[in-house]
Amino acid sequence: MFYETEKNDHGLPYNPYKSCVIPRPIGWITTLSRGGVVNLAPYSQFNNLGYDPPYVMFSAQARPDGSRKDSVVNAVETGEFVCNMATWELREAVNVSSQLVDPEVDETVLAGLETIPSRLVKPPRLAASPVHLECLFSTSLVLPGHTVENVVYVVVGKVIGVHIRDDALTDDGRVDVLKIRPLARLGYFDYTSVESVFTMAPTGPHADARCKGLGGEAAGKPKPAGPEKAAT
Repeated sequence: MFYETEKNDHGLPYNPYKSCVIPRPIGWITTLSRGGVVNLAPYSQFNNLGYDPPYVMFSAQARPDGSRKDSVVNAVETGEFVCNMATWELREAVNVSSQLVDPEVDETVLAGLETIPSRLVKPPRLAASPVHLECLFSTSLVLPGHTVENVVYVVVGKVIGVHIRDDALTDDGRVDVLKIRPLARLGYFDYTSVESVFTMAPTGPHADARCKGLGGEAAGKPKPAGPEKAAT
């Protein structure tokens, strides 16, 4: 089959587009309003953007009246947010926290989730989540929609701190995704979680360089030159 997205002429009972870009990781975002109210919301339009330095993005569709959702407002106005990893064990809380409620409502309380302080930013972390990314706001953009409620607000943040719970690591120092079972979004009302992993090493030209990149080694900031180096 083929259909044009502008015409939406697929002839199916449900639009299949979101089932064609899957699985999508879920960014479970905590922010603080200017008044200090905690906000929590899950976003399936979420992903990693590079790693040296690491950036992440999440995008939020507008509220029905066209206004920005609280996560976007808070991240842009305060310059900080935290990405908490959504997992199979926490799936029901993820669903509860997705409700559209007034800005004065703390979704962590609504979902019965304990929060703990972050180290480098003010928004709290979710104690039950095994991985947290502390982020500083970097940039944002607006993607126009056909209607006001379909306007999309994209937020990009620089990851400045990473928390990984000790029991979420394997004996050889890798993140134990089979134990964590990260949650991911499919189309319709469907979700999935990581239940199997297989390894496939790069082959062909420059395989060694590709292996290094996949491993995620970061160069970090260059070290300042010593006195002798600077004098030459």
